Amino acid sequence: MVGVFGRVFEVGPVFRAEPHETARHLNEYTSMDLEMGPILGFEEIMEVETYLLKYLFARLPKLCAAELELLEVSLPQVGDIPVMRMSEALEIISQHHQVSDRGDLDAKSEQLVCQRVFEQTGSEFVFVTHYPTAKRPVYAMEDPYDPTVTLSFDLLFRGLEITTGGQRIHDYHMQVEKLRRFGHNLEEFESYLQIHKYGMPPHGGLGLGLERLTMQLLKLASVKEAVLFPRTMSRVTP
Repeated sequence: MVGVFGRVFEVGPVFRAEPHETARHLNEYTSMDLEMGPILGFEEIMEVETYLLKYLFARLPKLCAAELELLEVSLPQVGDIPVMRMSEALEIISQHHQVSDRGDLDAKSEQLVCQRVFEQTGSEFVFVTHYPTAKRPVYAMEDPYDPTVTLSFDLLFRGLEITTGGQRIHDYHMQVEKLRRFGHNLEEFESYLQIHKYGMPPHGGLGLGLERLTMQLLKLASVKEAVLFPRTMSRVTP
């Protein structure tokens, strides 16, 4: 739809068929997704999310004052959100915590990064960028200066990742080459590749997990407390 409308968004359910049974994972959650183009770089996606968060936390006290007071919610101040590369985050983490996976951040790592950023800047948010190509989806745009990393980001808030986003591949030949490199059968992606073949602008987007955002705002112990009927590996109904 970016190729038609330029900027699109949705708020709806996301289903994750993954074996995770933790305090921060759900097999069904609600995501606020947006995609936009044309863009000059993935930094524009982070700018849009920063604007969105500023607007959200400015409006909430006007719309939900009673609820915020009842739940004793402390809303964050959103200024210019700090940005660091994944390699910088790993340096911070390695000073306090053994890094078992240099391609991703575990729960303890996200907490350490947020703690350091808060101590240095006072921000409760931080963008971590340039995640490894091997750890990101096959549609993620690779850094032209270092193809081992992608033009992607996560947004961490109070020690938890609440958003994943980045720039997508829009070039047909580039997408075909990456699909082949990752060992995928091109026939299974025929309909998806049509958007590349017939023309897409440089674009990108993000997904913001609303239960995780709610969890952090309310300082809940588990994301399952932020949804009426949590769907997990062991709970499907009601």
